[in-house]
Formats: sequence, structure tokens, C-alpha cells
Amino acid sequence: MLPAVEPTHDEAHGGALGSRLNWLRAAVLGANDGIVSTAGLVVGVAGATDNRSALLTAGLAGLLAGSMSMAAGEYVSVSTQRDSEKAALALEKRELREQPEAELAELTGLLEERGLSREVAREAAEQLTARDALRAHARVELGIDPDELTNPWHAAWASFLAFTAGALLPLLAIVLPPAGLRVLVTVVSVLGALVLTGWSSARLGAARPRRAVLRNVAGGALAMGVTYAAGTLLGVAGV
Repeated sequence: MLPAVEPTHDEAHGGALGSRLNWLRAAVLGANDGIVSTAGLVVGVAGATDNRSALLTAGLAGLLAGSMSMAAGEYVSVSTQRDSEKAALALEKRELREQPEAELAELTGLLEERGLSREVAREAAEQLTARDALRAHARVELGIDPDELTNPWHAAWASFLAFTAGALLPLLAIVLPPAGLRVLVTVVSVLGALVLTGWSSARLGAARPRRAVLRNVAGGALAMGVTYAAGTLLGVAGV
């Protein structure tokens, strides 16, 4: 009866796959942020000046500021999550030590809620508790794997690299072409990349790609349009 409670190999692989997909989705969204924010910045500057040094300086500043901000924010966020997970595990460990019978009854109830009969749930709870009570409660009650707590450094580096990768596209597109083609090349490159990231994020989230792509492209186009108009007005005003 125990195999009905414990994850099968396929389920274990499915959990690992789900974790990898979450990381991949975060990477796609981080790259998307890098594309849009840096594109808006360099296109806005391009509206005011065609000086390559100014564009490069603005683009690099945006890339570094954005990537560092993303990394720091992700580190703080995931560190808070990790602290919460550790606190929950510590509380569960104390409860298991102080009131084991109540915790066994709680685990039995949780397994019943997952569709097992009372008898099977009780037997499974007893066997899981005998094997590793804390791990059983962590997974069934808290949804935490004690061996795979979230790592803030991994999250920070992933965000930093994803944002940087995305930001490099508009930065290179604005400084490499001739002056007369910079904005056009950047806009076309960015919109093409936004189609790809919108489609990828939708597929990873099992959603329909069309709406996600349209939203993504429209948002990026609006950002570049607004900043370009602002840059052009400032350039005309001589600010």
C-alpha cells in the first residue's frame, strides 16, 4: 500500500522537471526585462543624440544597474523564502518531538485529503513517520523538500545573467549599425526577441502563445515609443 503514497520515479522526475521549468521561466522573464528596459533606455537616448559614445554609456549603465538590481532583489526575496522554510522545518521538528501522536494524526488526515481511505492513510502515515517523520511532514504538510531548500545565490546569479543576456541585444543593436539605421535595427531586433520570449514564457506556462506574444510586443513597442518621443523632445529643446 505504501507505493500508493510515495512518489513514483516518474513523479519524482516530474517534480524535478517542474523545478527546472520554473528556473527556465524565471530566466526567460529576466531576459525579457533586460530587453525591454535597456531598449527603452537606449532608444530614448537615440532620440536625443546619435553619438555612439553616449549611447554606449547609457546602455552599459542601464545593463549594469538593471542586472545588479535584479540580482539584489532576487537574493533578498529568496533569502526571505529560505528563512521561512527553515523556520517552518524547525517548528515542525519541535512539534514532532513534543507531540508525536498529534502529528501522526495530522499526517493521516492530510493523506486522507489526498484520496486515501482512513485505514490506508493511517498505515502510510505510520510507515512514513518510522522512515523519516520530518521529511514526511515537510513534503506532505509544508510542500518543502528539506534537501533542496531555495538557494538565494543561485537565484541572484540566474537573474543577473538572464537580465544581462537580454540587455546585450538592444545595446549591441544600437551601437553597431550606422547612425541612420540604429533605431530601426534596434526596434526590429527587440520586437523579434520579444516575440521569442513571449512565446517561450507562454509555452513554459502551458498558456496560449498568441496573447502572450501580443502583450509582450505591445509593451516593448510602447516603452520604446514613449522613450524615443521623450528623447526627441529633449534633443529638440537642447536639454
